Amino acid sequence: MESLDMKHKPQLRDVMTAEPKTVHIGQPLSDVYQVLESNPFHHVPVVNGDTPVGMISSTDILKLVYDVEHSDDRMLRTMLDHQFTLEDAMSTELITVKTTETVHTVANHLSSGAVHSVVVVDDDGELVGIVTSSDLIRQLAELV
Repeated sequence: MESLDMKHKPQLRDVMTAEPKTVHIGQPLSDVYQVLESNPFHHVPVVNGDTPVGMISSTDILKLVYDVEHSDDRMLRTMLDHQFTLEDAMSTELITVKTTETVHTVANHLSSGAVHSVVVVDDDGELVGIVTSSDLIRQLAELV
């Protein structure tokens, strides 16, 4: 593959979603489900204060309830809160990068396909953004 000749190398801040929607440790899973259902994104950082401690995705919740057939939304929310916690569903193996990292570094993390989002933190370890596979594809579309 031929390398792209870029006049402007995008910075991580150009690609990431700054100040992403978050959920908080201990929050009911039905609330998290609502956040994911009512927004166009599929990943939400889980924070304790301002510190990221996990990531939850639509897929994580679906894995918990994949065998619940013919359930309405209200029944699903009730079942989520009575049988599971946010901690049951979220991934705690976060890939975090500092704002000074390159887009190339993030792309390398995401290219394995094992994860689809990377958390961006400041020097104090506090959440400042998130980069997803979709963010990188949008950036690539602008460059080609």
